[in-house]
Amino acid sequence: MAQKMVVVCNGEETKNIMPTLIFASSGLALDYEVHVIFIPGGAKWTLKGEIEKIGILKGMPDPVQLFRDILDLGGRVVLCEIALENKGISPENLRDSRIAIQKVPPFLMDAEGATMSYVF
Repeated sequence: MAQKMVVVCNGEETKNIMPTLIFASSGLALDYEVHVIFIPGGAKWTLKGEIEKIGILKGMPDPVQLFRDILDLGGRVVLCEIALENKGISPENLRDSRIAIQKVPPFLMDAEGATMSYVF
């Protein structure tokens, strides 16, 4: 059974999203079961067009491609349900239909047994 890894994004700055994407995609490259959750502080990164605003930073991978890779490689990406009302987010505005909307307790149950957790 693959090791589980949890990555939490709770910030709306580039310094929050880039490590979230790099750690999650790296975990998938190592065959970890990766669970990513965006809680209200980092919710904007799940919206269409937001990651594109970063562009490609010197010496860094393309953040849009990293997000795609995470989903394509089977990473589980969740937007905390609280962010919908808290941040005025409509599910239609999510950047990808594979982003799940879920409350935190079920997310934690899915991620139970994770041996690694990272918060950005």
